[in-house]
Amino acid sequence: MTAHTAEKLAYMANQIARNLVHDDKPVAAVADHIVSFWTPRMIDTLIAQGSAGLDRVAAEALVQLAEGRVPAPQTRATDPEVHGSDAG
Repeated sequence: MTAHTAEKLAYMANQIARNLVHDDKPVAAVADHIVSFWTPRMIDTLIAQGSAGLDRVAAEALVQLAEGRVPAPQTRATDPEVHGSDAG
């Protein structure tokens, strides 16, 4: 992916962080959202870019993802036990 793509992903991560900043656990909520809705390639691209251009909450979520600490679902929207799964 190009540098332009990485910039777009950082922008998207920041948007997610701004929307979830008032959550009880905003960093975990952002990490959960990214894991639930982004492709592995998107996540890998953001990790490779590092925290440049990321808001604090998004940057902390990125650190968790880079360390392999995937959070349990944080919201009803990402909990397959609540809404089911279309996988499989």
